[in-house]
Amino acid sequence: MNHYIDFSGKPFHFIGIGGIGMSALAYVLTKRKLPISGSDLRANHITHKLESLGAHIFSRQEASNLEFFVPQVSAKGVLLNSQEQLSSATAILPQVICSTAINANNLEYKAALELGCPIWHRSDVLAALIADYYSVAVAGTHGKTTTSSMIGYMMLEAGLDPTILVGGEVKAWEGNARLGESRYLVAEADESDGSLVKHAPEIGVITNIELDHPDHYDTLEEVVETFQKFAQGCKVLIGSIDCDTVRDRLKPTISYSLQPETKADYTVTNVDYRADGTTALVWEKGKPLGVLNLQLLSRHNLSNALAAVAVGRVVGLEFGEIAKGIANFEGARRRFELRGEAAGITFIDDYAHHPSEIRATLAAARLQARPGQRVVAIFQPHRYTRTLTFLEEFAQCFTHADLVILTDIYSAGEPDLGQITGQQLADAISKHHPQVVYQPDLSSMCEFLLPTLSPGDLALFLGAGNLNQVIPEIISMFTEPAQATS
Repeated sequence: MNHYIDFSGKPFHFIGIGGIGMSALAYVLTKRKLPISGSDLRANHITHKLESLGAHIFSRQEASNLEFFVPQVSAKGVLLNSQEQLSSATAILPQVICSTAINANNLEYKAALELGCPIWHRSDVLAALIADYYSVAVAGTHGKTTTSSMIGYMMLEAGLDPTILVGGEVKAWEGNARLGESRYLVAEADESDGSLVKHAPEIGVITNIELDHPDHYDTLEEVVETFQKFAQGCKVLIGSIDCDTVRDRLKPTISYSLQPETKADYTVTNVDYRADGTTALVWEKGKPLGVLNLQLLSRHNLSNALAAVAVGRVVGLEFGEIAKGIANFEGARRRFELRGEAAGITFIDDYAHHPSEIRATLAAARLQARPGQRVVAIFQPHRYTRTLTFLEEFAQCFTHADLVILTDIYSAGEPDLGQITGQQLADAISKHHPQVVYQPDLSSMCEFLLPTLSPGDLALFLGAGNLNQVIPEIISMFTEPAQATS
């Protein structure tokens, strides 16, 4: 456990402060009245919010950004020379925070090394915060944003006033983080770069384990080892035994399952999956707790809710308090998020980018679709390594869609080695699906959608890249003709 990060007043500088994980940390530290600066090449609503709270945001990543907190004049008001500045500033050099996306050639990173600034990975800051609280850390290949958000919301509604850091934005706290006044903290813990092993929470949750990041892991066994190390650091481990890997390789302290025959500590019966939500009777160690109602759709979200029930019981909540919070939870942004309706078409945005996630999201869409309503899957593959590694899984995960439209692969900074293309993925899917169309870029895809989407369609935009940024433009394309004829 890392105890060297200084939360007593020493400044922090975030390289890439606008990222979803970095900004959550910056928000909490800013709300704790710590001096915060950061840089990001693209301003967004998140960086604007941080600025409004007092963080200083640079629009360029330059070495001089690190001088923001360095005193420029002596106590007598005399301008200091460079050597005197460095000497007087040594005690307040910012603690520099970066993510895995920042490489050694980054100008700010190189300057931080030269100045001797303490440099930490974002996971180190999260680990230090987890150590400062009675923490719940939610990990897993899929579902961790929804599960951690649901747990945070449940605890908030129950009056526990938690600090929350998640990988998505939630309407209830208007962002991806909130600072509470209690001893509780709920955090999403990411396994993508192996940093999960740094966290040692009071309660750990593991939703499932699959290989999802072949850019970092070569085999599923390597992923399992990361989760095993995380599990060893948890005082209580809550896990879904519907995932064979969690059941067999981790043996959680408290188990949950959608299958009563598993004899899990928490399970369900009398399940009703509907287009407007889900209802189930929850059981705790063989005894009925009560009925759970969710606004969220499908099996995977009921499983996420069972994890929240287990956490709620560990922290001492009555089932009525748990059920009320879960019933009111509307979900996180980009998790089956309704973006609008136009010309009789419903537009949904979802972060799903792994075959398992796509299959689950499309199953939820099919559940919501009315008789005769088309489910149109519009997918942007994310990373060359993931697309190549799971090519056959991607080829078979679109069965619940009536029409599949693909665009080219979003690189996420990866080099294109010429091993896989969006067209090749479209060809692979077409072997298992009768209606697949490939459009090479977002512009051509938008043009194709205008004559293709019809009233009554449920248009589902899938991916972790920048596909969702064109949704407002597409909605306006369908809105403007209607306005012109009115």
